[in-house]
Amino acid sequence: MIGFFYRHNIHPYTECMKREETLKSYADDIELKVIYQQDYQLERFLQSVVFRESDRCRFCYHDRLTATAKLAKKGKFDGFSTTLLYSKFQNHEMIAEIGDAVGRSIGPKFIYMDFRQEWKEGIQESKRMNMYRQQYCGCIYSEKERFYAVK
Repeated sequence: MIGFFYRHNIHPYTECMKREETLKSYADDIELKVIYQQDYQLERFLQSVVFRESDRCRFCYHDRLTATAKLAKKGKFDGFSTTLLYSKFQNHEMIAEIGDAVGRSIGPKFIYMDFRQEWKEGIQESKRMNMYRQQYCGCIYSEKERFYAVK
């Protein structure tokens, strides 16, 4: 198994770096090989969702899963999946639909597993390990939603 850190949607850049450093530390602890994107195409993400903000997750899921599937194909993996499936805040139906379509078009099979059952235990474990824990999905829009609630 190999991990992949996708970073184009994470805002601000300092948040991206906190998440990456946390993953690097954890991956070292469990001896997990991880591929890290070397660029930061926040502008491309924003240009792709502007005026479609209410459907931004669909673009984000598709972009992330496509990048992952391409890496899986290049590495000759049998399948690919996503840590998005751990979150109870993500749209699992949409992720599965997009993942299956991407898998059919690119090659490796998308592997859906509902990891939400371990959500509370994962939070407790990450706190026990003193890991940095993000408080929003990653994009500038989810950061806004974290702090700003329309009344």
